Amino acid sequence: MSIRTRFAPSPTGHLHIGGARTALFNWLYARKHGGRFILRIEDTDLERSTRESVNAILESLAWLGLDYDEGPYFQSERFPRYREVIRRLLDEGKAYYCYCTKEELEAMRQEQLARKEKPRYDGRCRHRTEPRPGVEPVVRFRNPTEGEVVVEDLVRGRVVFANRELDDLILARADGTPTYNLTVVVDDLDMQITHVIRGDDHLNNTPRQINILRALGAQPPRYAHVPMILGEDGARLSKRHGAVSVLEYRDQGYLPEALLNYLVRLGWAHGNQEIFSIDEMIHLFDLQEINKSASTFNPSKLLWLNHHYLMHSNPLHVAHHLRWHLGRLGVDPEEGPDLVDLVLALRERTKTLAEMAKSSLVFYRDLTEFDPEAAAKYLTEEALPVLQALLERFRQLDAWEQEKLHQAVVATSEALGQKLGKVAQPLRVALTGSSVSPPIDVTLYLLGREKTLARIARAIDRILANSKPAL
Repeated sequence: MSIRTRFAPSPTGHLHIGGARTALFNWLYARKHGGRFILRIEDTDLERSTRESVNAILESLAWLGLDYDEGPYFQSERFPRYREVIRRLLDEGKAYYCYCTKEELEAMRQEQLARKEKPRYDGRCRHRTEPRPGVEPVVRFRNPTEGEVVVEDLVRGRVVFANRELDDLILARADGTPTYNLTVVVDDLDMQITHVIRGDDHLNNTPRQINILRALGAQPPRYAHVPMILGEDGARLSKRHGAVSVLEYRDQGYLPEALLNYLVRLGWAHGNQEIFSIDEMIHLFDLQEINKSASTFNPSKLLWLNHHYLMHSNPLHVAHHLRWHLGRLGVDPEEGPDLVDLVLALRERTKTLAEMAKSSLVFYRDLTEFDPEAAAKYLTEEALPVLQALLERFRQLDAWEQEKLHQAVVATSEALGQKLGKVAQPLRVALTGSSVSPPIDVTLYLLGREKTLARIARAIDRILANSKPAL
């Protein structure tokens, strides 16, 4: 059997953590078994579905690297097929027209609640043969009233539903538009989906969908219902817990590999291993190893993972993503140091690409201001001879190489009889406007000869201007 999984988001907003994890689990299972991963856009809610949301979903999947083998298929383009199935079910007596008004349904519900019964449609139109004047009917599925539906869930195990507890759900609304439970069944059937991996909030839909599939003479797929993700306070995950859309994580400077690694560990584990390459995820992923209990979202853990990936990923790969973040800040990456050198210099002290890009600005933009505290402490008359000596020594260098720059700073320190810190700190402030930067030889190398000489000269002029006696 060829494995076929699907990810079927509704385009009514951006792709969030829960949906991204569902996509990842489906993608991993298909890749592990040499199967096919299908993307289906469930856009039958024509009022709330937007093209912007579709684009955001596609962009999110592309950034995460979750490539799909088929699709995207759009449910809004499949209405003729859904009508065909509804007509078949009606003709075979497996569905029927329901003429109950909203008022009648609400009265039925209130009566059931008063009797402490579970509210459900009571099937009163099951045997109606004549239309009801002035009422546009819905189409309901004629659910079996006896027996049970057994779901051999690949995560939760055996789950049994009594058919008498399942009401006759609506397949088509009064305006003819199909409902979710109908469209998903037809799509899974037509697309030959073998495994449905989705959130456990869909578990109650599963017996209904299985009954519709059986009414169509089809074999249901295997189901795996993944527990939800909670915030650290135990409540359902939301923005207030720090969970945002996939594209917002990209904008905040997370690497896609870090987010994928974090998502795969939200509910799945392989021993005590924390760090997984994509290939390891594919090789090791197993539906039976998904936890049955809910997972807890921890933003600090995600940040830790991101820093790990910044530190240990190929610098060329990190540089590729850094380039995009620099562009967002209005910087042309070609008008500054080599990006790989920049990554190597900044990755230890930054936890996100956005932070790294911001720290990089000093190497691209003109230095327009100094940190007041750092300037007051280090750009003093005492520092004047130090900066003048450094300026002269740097002018005489025949090659702008990191080792030669280091030796120039050491030689200046020795020549002036000053400790290295007394030389390096004024120089650092002169070059960056701050008392914090990468190692001084790295900072010099990344800035380049022209920027270095100009910034030291500017710092010297500042000291001289501030030291002039008032008239």
